[in-house]
Amino acid sequence: MSLLIKNAHAILTGLPGEAGRHTGPDIRVVDGVIDAIGVLTPLPEEPLIDARDCVVYPAWVNTHHHLFQSLLKGEPQGLNQSLTAWLSATPYRFRAAFDEQTFRLAVRIGLIELLRSGCATVADHNYLYWPDMPFDTSEIVFSEGAALGMRIVLCRGGATQTRALEQDLPIALRPESIDNYIADIERLVKRYHDPRPEALRKVVMAPTTVLHSAPSSQLREMARVARRLGIRLHSHLSETVDYLDAARARFAMTPVQFCAEHEWLGDDVWFAHLVKLLPEEIALLGKTRTGIAHCPQSNGRLGSGIADLVALEQAGVTISLGVDGAASNEAADMQSEAHAAWLLQRARKGMQAQPRYAGGTFEGGADAVTIEDVVRWGSAGGAQILGLTRSGTLQPGMLADIAIYRLDDPRYFGLHDMAIGPVACGGRAALKALMINGRLIVEDDTVSGIDLGAMRQEALSAVRTLKRRVGL
Repeated sequence: MSLLIKNAHAILTGLPGEAGRHTGPDIRVVDGVIDAIGVLTPLPEEPLIDARDCVVYPAWVNTHHHLFQSLLKGEPQGLNQSLTAWLSATPYRFRAAFDEQTFRLAVRIGLIELLRSGCATVADHNYLYWPDMPFDTSEIVFSEGAALGMRIVLCRGGATQTRALEQDLPIALRPESIDNYIADIERLVKRYHDPRPEALRKVVMAPTTVLHSAPSSQLREMARVARRLGIRLHSHLSETVDYLDAARARFAMTPVQFCAEHEWLGDDVWFAHLVKLLPEEIALLGKTRTGIAHCPQSNGRLGSGIADLVALEQAGVTISLGVDGAASNEAADMQSEAHAAWLLQRARKGMQAQPRYAGGTFEGGADAVTIEDVVRWGSAGGAQILGLTRSGTLQPGMLADIAIYRLDDPRYFGLHDMAIGPVACGGRAALKALMINGRLIVEDDTVSGIDLGAMRQEALSAVRTLKRRVGL
């Protein structure tokens, strides 16, 4: 069971420093594992993938998504709103409009979009749960991932409290009880969670927002249950300044201090966004080796700001990339996210530069991060955060999660360094192949069994249905 990737033009490995590139030009995969990288001779009757004029990356690891939002792209009432107003205008307003059929279609669309960008692993922060729900959203996420051969990390969201009176809320917005929430986590772990490094299914404890989704005492209970079950913890944090204001007003501490008080920091914890942080919060996150799912396009779309990845990484925080939900990111694929991360970290550093008359220089931020840094964040960083110890890098002994990009679109013509094309040029580079655990999932930019034309028509019909259900 061997396969040889032959004659790659360039290989980016996801490793730090000079090891971030390998001259290759060949990669042998045996039984789903990278066996060797170098100048390799084909074995008798060994299948070959001709990667001539192609560049090879580790498959992306997406650490924060809301797959159900794939049918809420560009929703007009939320399009020009910031976070809090957008939440009410779009995901909360449409929440009850989803039934089993529309939810399943949304998940499938999101996974296909990610897959075609070269993404192997998806951490879906699914928060569509409410009391007596008539369909199992967790089962749908896992079954759709399994049908495509993707690695699914279900971040089981939800809430056990709300800021409104429960009797004033429609059923789809009502919180669950803590007993039911914990019982469902235990059910999911028993049924789906696979602790092995090569696992394609994992479960994470992930109340939607730690500051608002559960009482303080329950947050500690959730953390302790998760660690007893051997699973990780995830939530949203410090996406806007409102988090800092709320934590100070309610708890007389910063959001990160609040998490520390309630056992929600550590190398088994990662948060989405972390845009608005004080220096002491960055230091505490780094000291505890807590991770971040950086979502630059959603943060830009909602006007939230730009997380300071350079300072976070220097402090010891593990960096990863996530696309967030398509309702606040109309291009929910990992190539677009990597491109935005590369540009916006440079822009952020440039904005921080002080003019000479203030004792600084005009040098700007073009040296803030490299393409290799962004690839490392989007692959190895994500794998580390999710506990996937044999994924995320291209080196012997690692699982063969490999994306091979053709770069045959005019967007990529004229490149002096083809290796940087999938990140630097943006767009979606066509896939020669995508492998997950050594299994070919995409060949010649085609996902077997998927009719994109039919899917588009289903999506158009589903959008009309959702709009009708909310009275549009």
